[in-house]
Amino acid sequence: MANHQSAEKRIRQSETNRLENKYYAKTTRNAIKKLRHTTAKAEAATLFPEVASMLDKLAKKNVIHKNKAANLKSSLAKHVSSLS
Repeated sequence: MANHQSAEKRIRQSETNRLENKYYAKTTRNAIKKLRHTTAKAEAATLFPEVASMLDKLAKKNVIHKNKAANLKSSLAKHVSSLS
């Protein structure tokens, strides 16, 4: 167990941050799945900027790596452009 007040606070803060990061990461994963299963180009075109923004925010907060965000955005953009 933590012996210092600052260590106890750090434990509380990290747990809060972990839960928040988990929530946003899961929400983004669900949005990615929704976009991948979309077959209408118009709907996909409106969803893509929102998903890209979510990925950028996760990368900025170091929840996911910036290269992973870039790779996901690239593959999703490819998917959206391939729809007819």
